[in-house]
Amino acid sequence: MHDTAHGVTLAELYAARRRLAGRVTRTPLTRSAALSRRFDAEILLKWETRQPTGAFKLRGATNMLSALLERQGREALAAGVVTASTGNHGRAVAHAAAALGIPAVVCLSRLVPEHKAAAIAERGAEVVRVGDSQDEAFAEVERRVAERGMTPIPPFDDPLIVAGQGTIGLELMEDAPDLDRVIVGLSGGGLLGGIGAAVKAIRPAVAVTGVSLSRGAAMAESLAAGRPVAVEEVESLADSLGGGIGLDNRCTFALVRQVMDDHHRVSEAAIAAAMVDLLAHEKCLVEGAAAVGLAALAEHGLEVRGRRVALILSGNAVSLETLDRARALIGR
Repeated sequence: MHDTAHGVTLAELYAARRRLAGRVTRTPLTRSAALSRRFDAEILLKWETRQPTGAFKLRGATNMLSALLERQGREALAAGVVTASTGNHGRAVAHAAAALGIPAVVCLSRLVPEHKAAAIAERGAEVVRVGDSQDEAFAEVERRVAERGMTPIPPFDDPLIVAGQGTIGLELMEDAPDLDRVIVGLSGGGLLGGIGAAVKAIRPAVAVTGVSLSRGAAMAESLAAGRPVAVEEVESLADSLGGGIGLDNRCTFALVRQVMDDHHRVSEAAIAAAMVDLLAHEKCLVEGAAAVGLAALAEHGLEVRGRRVALILSGNAVSLETLDRARALIGR
């Protein structure tokens, strides 16, 4: 692969970065001394926790909303935008929409923690609770699009969303051009797909490793089946990795298959230990989904000795109660 991956080209990645300038943080990439010693490698941490909304999702949401304004004009978005989310995407859409003066509605299932719903509402979006799964929240989005003429902002399955997330990959290649591997949490595939498209276009030798939940991992089950499938959602410390990928997935399923080199599932105990380790050694409080890269390194003994490896700290939307659950799970 050279400059394209299932519709996500380098030109589109750089266009996304231009749209994000001044609205999204170019996050730092730093070396972890503790983790580098532990794994006998150069372990680099990409701090998406430092975005204004605390997570990488702001990139995709900002890119898509900005592109829609460019292409369709403000009148086309007068009815507002609507999305479904497990938390971080909803907060990103709320933030980006408010910054651009666009009304926004965010549909959440009852599984989404209340602190995430509150954070969305604080940014000016209308929060709608519906059903017990992400699929039911998506159905509400479709209803509002059909009945009210709202514009949908998908959480992952759109080239504009993917290109926004892929700007992380551009930054990785600028800050660590000799990177050997990047380890990314895998759910809907927007983050891994975007990063993978960017790094593979610039440095094809970079290994892209995906990490999923041990249970309720829709993308992992879909890849195994060779087609998008539905799975039952389960509670997890890494709750933002839950949810389906859409049975009519048109972008990220194929993209992940193209750019991902290997994949691992991690247990709740491994996620808990990684969350606690990152707090203890890096002094950062991260959500479970942000800790799965470290969890995979520890639980599966990935061979990284002597390599430069980037872990994506994707977000910090975690409550103290969740941290307490993580500590209790591992007895620390």
